[in-house]
Amino acid sequence: MTTYYTKSHEWIRVDGDQGTVGITAHASEELGELVFVEAKDEGTEVAAGDAAAVVESVKAASDIYAPVAGTLAGFNDALSDDPTLVGKDPEGEGWIFRMTVANPDDLKGLLTAEQYKSL
Repeated sequence: MTTYYTKSHEWIRVDGDQGTVGITAHASEELGELVFVEAKDEGTEVAAGDAAAVVESVKAASDIYAPVAGTLAGFNDALSDDPTLVGKDPEGEGWIFRMTVANPDDLKGLLTAEQYKSL
């Protein structure tokens, strides 16, 4: 599995054509404690940069963007009961949605961990 990052602080961990998406620790810290997380319906087709989910914190609401084009394949149901999981483990148990990647070549336009850290 390989993890890629966006300049807007999303990450996608890819295994074959399946991707798991969340927000980075930096984004989680900026948002503060989350009180609500919701993704668009499974089966929704998204383009890279489309809003695929929304998170709300005590500070603000923020869209979570699809890092690449594809089809939403599921939501992390654990976040319905405990949205603070995103802040506790943003790049692990706090993942937000899964998607089927339409074109694996799109991943080449994303950042590596090293490139993301240098932002």
